[in-house]
Amino acid sequence: MEIDIRPMTRKDKASIVEILHHTPEFKPSEVAVAEEVIDSYLKDPLGSGYYILVADNHSAVAGYICYGPTPLTEGTWDLYWEAVAQEKRGQGIGSMLMESAEREIIRAKGRLAIIETSSTPAYEATRRFHMGHGYEIIARIPDFYAPGDDKLILQKRLRYIQGKYSDSKGNT
Repeated sequence: MEIDIRPMTRKDKASIVEILHHTPEFKPSEVAVAEEVIDSYLKDPLGSGYYILVADNHSAVAGYICYGPTPLTEGTWDLYWEAVAQEKRGQGIGSMLMESAEREIIRAKGRLAIIETSSTPAYEATRRFHMGHGYEIIARIPDFYAPGDDKLILQKRLRYIQGKYSDSKGNT
């Protein structure tokens, strides 16, 4: 499979929104917020505080990831959204997007990558995916999203080794 990871353009929006609508983990209200973030990025890519990469498969968007520096921190970045088209899941596209975002964070001298997610069973595969990429659950806020739906905060430490930034496994 030929995948090109590149910055999002205006022509990608409809495809990304379609992917979001067909991602069962996301509620309609969450898709609306993701779309607001996309619009903010498209209006001012350099000033929005967001970075969005897409996985392009033969001129078709197969997935995307949205991340950005955490305001008022030194080297902490948030990974806000990631989604892969249902028919493309399990083919490594999510991993390519995650690794590309982490490389960009490392290049920007990021030292921590943070993900916030739900504790519900619907997000179990998502949590396994992140933990498989070296993220650890470092905090839980009970009943944050709703009664019985805790907010989980995952973290991955990125570090500077021999003149280059790398993740905790030494990958540059």
